[in-house]
Amino acid sequence: MRPTEFEPPEALRDVVKCFWHLHRDLGPQRSSFEVMPDGYAEIIFHFGGDCSADGKQTLPSPFLVGLLNQPVHFSAHGRLDILAIRCFPWTVFELLGVPPAKDSIQLFEHPVAHLHATLAQWMLADRIDLAVAALEQHLLGAQAQLDTTLHKAGEAIRQANGALPVSQVAAAAHATVRTLERKFKQSAGHTVKDVSGLVRFEQARNQLMQQPDSDIADLAQRLGYTDQSHLSREFKRYSGTTPAAFARKAGKP
Repeated sequence: MRPTEFEPPEALRDVVKCFWHLHRDLGPQRSSFEVMPDGYAEIIFHFGGDCSADGKQTLPSPFLVGLLNQPVHFSAHGRLDILAIRCFPWTVFELLGVPPAKDSIQLFEHPVAHLHATLAQWMLADRIDLAVAALEQHLLGAQAQLDTTLHKAGEAIRQANGALPVSQVAAAAHATVRTLERKFKQSAGHTVKDVSGLVRFEQARNQLMQQPDSDIADLAQRLGYTDQSHLSREFKRYSGTTPAAFARKAGKP
């Protein structure tokens, strides 16, 4: 089941890609589900059965999922509702006012966490639109000033689907490579190359999910990989499986 996405108001679009909601009825026994890497960081609110990651810890609501280098396995039981804020990785830590970290899952303290009780009431009433509106209003009041260099660099990365060399990303942002890399490390905790690699992987993953019969060699060429082997190595690095195996699984009814 795919989540329902909600587009943010224009004033937040440099910071937030979208809000999304997912509902699952998992039954009385704990069930696990896999979250694949992509080019975003997400602030996750969850409601219902307790949620844990990789079987190690019960997670509070909300928690932060940063850029992932490999899949993470979550588990929960009963009714589970997730309401999330999908952020650009170069904006999320500034938005929260916390230092960047490479941890895949991070707990944080921020006034947005105080919205959980209000959001839970709207979720229980099945008024997802009002829950999203509450998040929007909070973020509009707390929005941080975004570095224009990071915004320009991020736009260049997204528009090129992660295929631009770092030097060209820096040129698009009107910055030197050294300055851009320093700002990315300070804001996202990752390098430009890290983020670009995940953005490009995301495009390959989405294509194979939507069209499992896609020609992988052609996909590699369209996404700017050196060749099919390059795509396969990068895909396995982030997903733990090959593009062909992923496509076969995605194509099963």
